[in-house]
Amino acid sequence: MDDSNSFVVVANRLPVDMTVHPDGSYSISPSPGGLVTGLSPVLEQHRGCWVGWPGTVDVAPEPFRTDTGVLLHPVVLTASDYEGFYEGFSNATLWPLFHDLIVTPVYNTDWWHAFREVNLKFAEAVSQVAAHGATVWVQDYQLLLVPGILRQMRPDLKIGFFLHIPFPSPDLFRQLPWREEIVRGMLGADLVGFHLVQNAENFLALTQQVAGTAGSHVGQPDTLQVGGEALVREIGAHVETADGRRVSVGAFPISIDVEMFGEASKSAVLDLLKTLDEPETVFLGVDRLDYTKGILQRLLAFEELLESGALEADKAVLLQVATPSRERIDHYRVSRSQVEEAVGRIDGRFGRMGRPVVHYLHRSLSNNDLQVLYTAADVMLVTPFKDGMNLVAKEFVANHRDGTGALVLSEFAGAATELTGAYLCNPFDVESIKRQMVAAVHDLKHNPESAATRMKTNSEQVYTHDVNVWANSFLDCLAQSGENS
Repeated sequence: MDDSNSFVVVANRLPVDMTVHPDGSYSISPSPGGLVTGLSPVLEQHRGCWVGWPGTVDVAPEPFRTDTGVLLHPVVLTASDYEGFYEGFSNATLWPLFHDLIVTPVYNTDWWHAFREVNLKFAEAVSQVAAHGATVWVQDYQLLLVPGILRQMRPDLKIGFFLHIPFPSPDLFRQLPWREEIVRGMLGADLVGFHLVQNAENFLALTQQVAGTAGSHVGQPDTLQVGGEALVREIGAHVETADGRRVSVGAFPISIDVEMFGEASKSAVLDLLKTLDEPETVFLGVDRLDYTKGILQRLLAFEELLESGALEADKAVLLQVATPSRERIDHYRVSRSQVEEAVGRIDGRFGRMGRPVVHYLHRSLSNNDLQVLYTAADVMLVTPFKDGMNLVAKEFVANHRDGTGALVLSEFAGAATELTGAYLCNPFDVESIKRQMVAAVHDLKHNPESAATRMKTNSEQVYTHDVNVWANSFLDCLAQSGENS
């Protein structure tokens, strides 16, 4: 126990990238992201601690402080840990299960054992570094068991858990052979947070079944009591556990650091448009290369619009950034193959020498480069089959505070509940994507006032509910939670 760490964040990854060199030395570089941005001010204020995996197997640096005074405490994972815990249970079992079975989850007992053991490692690390009575904020689906384990180890702690991906319906969740353990793990927290009210309601409904109201399906004590109603950024619902604790449940939609976004330099945007041969309409997609993101469907929609003449190949381009992701997992390799095959086919059909109609980048881009793309784009395509929130949609909106541009957004992305000015589509229906792409282009050209109103509505939402609102509202509710009834 370290009496100096009164605030601890625990996540699968540390906010740094660690590179091991051939001579055995290593270098560490910051790995900024929405979570890091949202939590850094709180961590710096409290000189807090971040517990996580440094991204390398078998080796990790000793704990060290950043320039801002935050203690980074690495958790060492073996190659076997990584394979079973991360590639296996986290991303081949939980990820598809929590994304409505877009692909079939694999239920592998060895993976489950690895997941349980790694969660224990994380909990032990937190137990060692957290001060007496510290606030601990556990992040995401890879660490679902940590709250429950930590509750047993350190009952003095105030524990929050936030799920960054959707939470499935009880009927889907109950497929999981280890459903009892997962529920117990989550209920170890004082506050369980989700992006959307619907996710919170799914969890409460599952817990209601646990309580025996609809028959005890998951083997939990029938003495659990579920009450209240899930609210946004407020405590309205709770579960009373068998040991008399009150676990609060609510929705806390995550957002972005708006200060990091804004229009890119005009010269950089003009250079990009010149490189693209100055098309009338620039469509943009920015995604991890993940089978849940609906990248292939938007490519097919674009292809069919070119084929029908609704879009002209000389006047429209699609920029698609597909960040590499989990490339050792079969479904991800298949997704990449399908996407790249479609890109080649569309450019072969509609492109000409020196002017492709689809520009495809399979790599990560810097924030500055992304801002150039966001600013240059007329229409952003965000078409996931299922998404907890989708911060890319909010990043695009933040770059168009002047009301320019249009957002075509999947109705199954969490952001759809907040970005009401978007052109909502059904990503499973290519015709729906096509209709909204055409509607967005039409409004930009022929009804610019309406398009500007829609985008400014989105912008107002993003700028008034930034990442700080997300973090502060969760932590304020956590401070109030966990009281006995």
